[in-house]
Amino acid sequence: MTSMATPLRTAGGIRRGDRSKRERVSVASTTILLLGALYCLFPVFWVLTASTKDGSELFSTFTLAPSTHLWDNIVQLTQYRDGLFWRWMLNTALYAGLGALVSTYVSALSGYVLAKFTFPGKSTVFKVLLMGVLVPGVILAIPQYFLMAQVGLTNTYWAVFLPQIISPYGIYLARIYTAASVPTDVIEAARTEGAGEMHIFSRIAMPMMLPGLVTIFLFQFVAVWNNFMLPYIMLGDDNLFPITVGLNGLLNQGATAPALYTLVITGALLSVIPLIVLFLLLQRFWRVDLAAGAVKA
Repeated sequence: MTSMATPLRTAGGIRRGDRSKRERVSVASTTILLLGALYCLFPVFWVLTASTKDGSELFSTFTLAPSTHLWDNIVQLTQYRDGLFWRWMLNTALYAGLGALVSTYVSALSGYVLAKFTFPGKSTVFKVLLMGVLVPGVILAIPQYFLMAQVGLTNTYWAVFLPQIISPYGIYLARIYTAASVPTDVIEAARTEGAGEMHIFSRIAMPMMLPGLVTIFLFQFVAVWNNFMLPYIMLGDDNLFPITVGLNGLLNQGATAPALYTLVITGALLSVIPLIVLFLLLQRFWRVDLAAGAVKA
């Protein structure tokens, strides 16, 4: 009896030790995640509280203490130069929305071709694509400016729209997702039935790629929405500015007119709201994809 009880106690001790270790790891992981979330959300919280203050309170009251002037600041921002801020918001929505849609389609088509077709130089094209992923967009802004200047497109909507259609990272993600989610047998069966390649891509492959394409669209939309350097270099007319360049101009004017700082902060708060709404609208596609994967498993 004694010899049998000892292993059980030992085994139970090991189990309790493993459970305790897992609990410590879980607590540590949760703590790290909470600290990371706090680090990321604190600037947003600061913008939210600062946008409720007027010019006299912004620098004279406790940083995180809210006030009651949010609506007044929004009204002043709307009245600034006859609603120029909302023109910037509209421009940004145009650049980001249309640019992300076209870029997502181009990425989907390019990724599909790289994943499901065989052609000479395919490996070289993919390696060049990977090199393009590693090149920061800031480095390309000045060469792109000279190219646009050669064809007379600087200081136009096209100067911001065209350079952002091609996304190496988007093409890379589309290629990876296509290889994993679009069965080759389905494509071959469609070809046997006489379907054309573009028909197969648009009617068969793209619906299978939808969750991946939503991810690509969101990444590209956020990248264009937050882009500063390219429109800053390309544009000179403030009626064409996106929100980033427009608020930067207001911030520079704040050095001589401190009251504009509250408008900049309020504008920054308003510029974040569309991104939050877009994420909440699109997250259901990821949930559907995860649920489908669980059913298949």
